[in-house]
Amino acid sequence: MAFSGEVPNEFRTNKITSKDAHRRIKKRLKFSLALLSILLIMISARVVSLQTFNRAGYYEASVDQRTRVNIIRASRGVIFDRKGNEIALSVPSVTVYADPREIVDPVATARALAPFLQLTPEKEAAMASSFAKPGSKFHYISREMSKEEAAVLTGLGLPGIYSYTEPSRQIEGGVAQALIGKTDPDGLGTSGLELQFNKILSGKDGRTVREVDERGRSIAGVNSTTSSPVPGDDLVLTIDKNIQFHTDAELLARVNNLGAKGGTAIVMDTVTGEIYAMSNVRRNDAGTAMLATGNFAAVEAYEPGSVAKVFSIGAALNEGAVTAETAFQVPGSRTVDGFLIRDAWPHGVIDMNVRSILVQSSNIGTIMAAEKIPPQRLHDYLAAFGFGAKTGLGYPGESRGILADASKWRGTEKFTVSYGYGLAATPLQLIAGVNTVANKGTYVAPRLVSATIDKTGKRRPVDASTTRPVLTPATADTMISMMSDVVCHGTGTNAKVKGMQVAGKTGTGYKVQGNGTYTTDGGGRRYFASFAGFFPAANPRVTMLVSIDEPDASSRDRFGSTAAAPVFARLVPTVMHELGIQATGTGTGCTPGVKSAGH
Repeated sequence: MAFSGEVPNEFRTNKITSKDAHRRIKKRLKFSLALLSILLIMISARVVSLQTFNRAGYYEASVDQRTRVNIIRASRGVIFDRKGNEIALSVPSVTVYADPREIVDPVATARALAPFLQLTPEKEAAMASSFAKPGSKFHYISREMSKEEAAVLTGLGLPGIYSYTEPSRQIEGGVAQALIGKTDPDGLGTSGLELQFNKILSGKDGRTVREVDERGRSIAGVNSTTSSPVPGDDLVLTIDKNIQFHTDAELLARVNNLGAKGGTAIVMDTVTGEIYAMSNVRRNDAGTAMLATGNFAAVEAYEPGSVAKVFSIGAALNEGAVTAETAFQVPGSRTVDGFLIRDAWPHGVIDMNVRSILVQSSNIGTIMAAEKIPPQRLHDYLAAFGFGAKTGLGYPGESRGILADASKWRGTEKFTVSYGYGLAATPLQLIAGVNTVANKGTYVAPRLVSATIDKTGKRRPVDASTTRPVLTPATADTMISMMSDVVCHGTGTNAKVKGMQVAGKTGTGYKVQGNGTYTTDGGGRRYFASFAGFFPAANPRVTMLVSIDEPDASSRDRFGSTAAAPVFARLVPTVMHELGIQATGTGTGCTPGVKSAGH
């Protein structure tokens, strides 16, 4: 076959295609090489970034993943009574916790723990969810357990379940529990003195830091660090543990005996204002009377009733407006702004001097004596006795009570305030006011703390209570004489104590009801019965107040003279013994007199 000199089309096409393919392959290789180069550059940049700019963050994340930090809780300071007896202290308890990072099966782990913790299905499911939560590092299983209880849970051999020892607050025998207050599981004060002095009592927590492998074992060759906890400072109270115990017992027995709603009792050093005991009893929802968890003696205020006659008559005496022998013709009742005011017992117009007015607790007589001084002066005296203001104790939730300005007294308030209505006081304010008379006319603020003890064992006394003059010593002596007669011949005869001269004043107050009156919807009354007194009468050393809240309204034991005064009488011998107070004789020190019909 002869050639014409031209290349056939099929050969020319194949040759062109082959060249194009080669060019495409070469182009792809260059592109791949460029892409690979870019990727290598990016990887190199990332490596450089990880090793330089972001190294710290990733290193910290790595360390965090294998680091375990255990907080070592510091013990709170001990709370002592005045004699060095422990009242509140920290004792070892065990906390069981979970590290979710080490838990293999959250659902199975929660199911295994549930029977021992008595968890409901809902709580078991919540625990499992917490174990499975991404990023979770710590979960409390149970706190404040005994060593034996905790051993049951940790003995199950579940991965990620651990325990540690931490302090738990304990009040010895429950003495003064309402006064001491509470702490939360983390050891922070939440009420009472634990809250008030939390900064002093709280220590500084320590901690242990260690690195572990995937099985939770400490990594060999890696140092662990530990900072030791520092305990808090100690607190020394003015409370006497034995006096507090007996006060609790007597008050609880009386509230039970009377079927009352509750009661309070305070025992106080007349001169220093130091509180030896402060007891609170309340009847719970189940109807059982028990020591209260709240310190109602400082935080609840009531109209004090006839105990307030001490202050209005004391004011009139101190102003020179009356003397103990100033006589009045006292009617059995008096109408003020359409409101009928009566004495506690029915009588016509009778001659009474100021002494007999106090001894027999006459409402009308007290009004007549108090009217001898201007309302503003009476208000000023009541304020000086401590009403309408906090005592300075600094106790959490302490009430200031109620004492309106004299310019705001309306209608019957101008008269009823003289015998204990139209103002309100806490038991703490009331005892401090009566104590002013016992302390020769000088008000002394109550106090509960006498000293702190730091970590070196150094004792630092707390500043003495503030004082202010209210009555002259001569007026106070007259009032003490009259209040001695209250116990010997008047409404307070149930407060007599063999071997001790006692002075005091009863008080029976009606409680305001939900309807805004002193009468219940059923037509009855509810009472707040009190007795405040001191001894020895000639040279007082101890002042005490007993208040019974809502004794049986149908009983004769609903008055201050019958509900509260007997508790006072039973406590006096105990207090005498604990404080070493000598008897004033073999009898009560009373001379024959006329018994009162008042309450």
